[in-house]
Amino acid sequence: MSRRCELTGKGPMTGNNSSHANNKTKRRYLPNLQDVSLQSETLGRAIKLRITAAALRSVDHRGGLDAYLAKAKDGELSDNALKIKKEIAKAQAANA
Repeated sequence: MSRRCELTGKGPMTGNNSSHANNKTKRRYLPNLQDVSLQSETLGRAIKLRITAAALRSVDHRGGLDAYLAKAKDGELSDNALKIKKEIAKAQAANA
């Protein structure tokens, strides 16, 4: 399981630890990943994703998972999230 957000694509970053004596050692900054179940109104079911806390706030801000995926760029999304985006688009086209 990779340490990458399924919605934003955010992954580990690198930097330095800096001691009091200003010695530098390499370190990794890991994203704040959470396992969440988000409800899709179009599909009528819950979807399990591994996303960052910042992405979860963005989903709430945009008005839910369906609205977030509609505006999200395909390059940022994981394969699982792309599949869900296509299912939602197909269901919305069928309902219209």
